[in-house]
Amino acid sequence: MPRILAIANQKGGVGKTTTALSLAAALTLAGRRVLVMDLDPHGCASAHLGIFPEDVAATSADVFRARSPRETPWERVVIRPRLADFDLAPSHAALSDMETDLADRKGKGVLLKDALAAGPAYDHVILDCPPHTGVVLVNALVAADLCIIPIQTDFLALHGVRNLFDTMRTLNRVLPRPIAYRALATMFDRRAKACQRVLELLRDKFVGRMFATVVGLDTKFREASAAGRVIQAVAPGSRGAREYGDLAKEVLSL
Repeated sequence: MPRILAIANQKGGVGKTTTALSLAAALTLAGRRVLVMDLDPHGCASAHLGIFPEDVAATSADVFRARSPRETPWERVVIRPRLADFDLAPSHAALSDMETDLADRKGKGVLLKDALAAGPAYDHVILDCPPHTGVVLVNALVAADLCIIPIQTDFLALHGVRNLFDTMRTLNRVLPRPIAYRALATMFDRRAKACQRVLELLRDKFVGRMFATVVGLDTKFREASAAGRVIQAVAPGSRGAREYGDLAKEVLSL
């Protein structure tokens, strides 16, 4: 069984996709076999790597549509992007239709967990989650061994994380064990006192449940996105690449 990491926050623009892809690259550099599943119907992770629905035979949506876990068409869903060293299960806009498509499906909250259990061999599967509450996010949280919550060091971002915790509390009432999570401070501007204050608040709020790694602002992330690559490939010595390397070490130590 791979270790499943859900990258989730129900607020956009907090570095969720950047974290999913950069952590995947860092874990790959550490010698791990990694699959990224793009579960956001907007497909930002897929587009970042130059992968679009019209160019592929199957997508993450087909994992949910399979009649049984063992019938999941992983051999068509999983691809290796040309400019990445890890595998990808790309997104499709049809992921936004899963509420309707799975309305009458028995056990619809564990479809992803069961499919991954019967799926190909990886050390880590990273789930880039959708920003809204729904059956796809629920599947990701139920399947995850650890939920990583990127939180921008901004006061408004603190309010946005409440929706995710509401979802997790609801699920914890029925799950055999609570969802494990760790917060990750992102987009930190060391020069801004407001960012420093928010970081202090996060550390107070998430005592024992926050990564020591803090991801700062780095223009190399934008350069990597423009090139369709991860930051480690574009600027391996950059601050951002080093920070996600530190995050990977923390993840492996948990």
